[in-house]
Amino acid sequence: MRALSGAIITAGAMIGVGLTALGFGIRFQGYPPTSVHNDELYGIPSMVLLMVVLLACVIIGLGITFIGLMYHHMHRYYELHGHKPGETATTRDGTI
Repeated sequence: MRALSGAIITAGAMIGVGLTALGFGIRFQGYPPTSVHNDELYGIPSMVLLMVVLLACVIIGLGITFIGLMYHHMHRYYELHGHKPGETATTRDGTI
């Protein structure tokens, strides 16, 4: 479930990044490449902030996904070797 939640967060953030990239393209399609100056661009700080937040969401979502998959595989490994849920990492005779 952790991995699925992370994948959904990542997918939503990547859709947002794509839409933001389209917004950048639509915003600047009328400017020739040599005429873009910082003082002429209205609204750029908000678009850059949006892009940074969405990229942070992508990174966080990917982290949740991989950590969730790691825990999933760890649980499956312990189940395969006969450990019960909640059991510590000791051997069956009580030694570590």
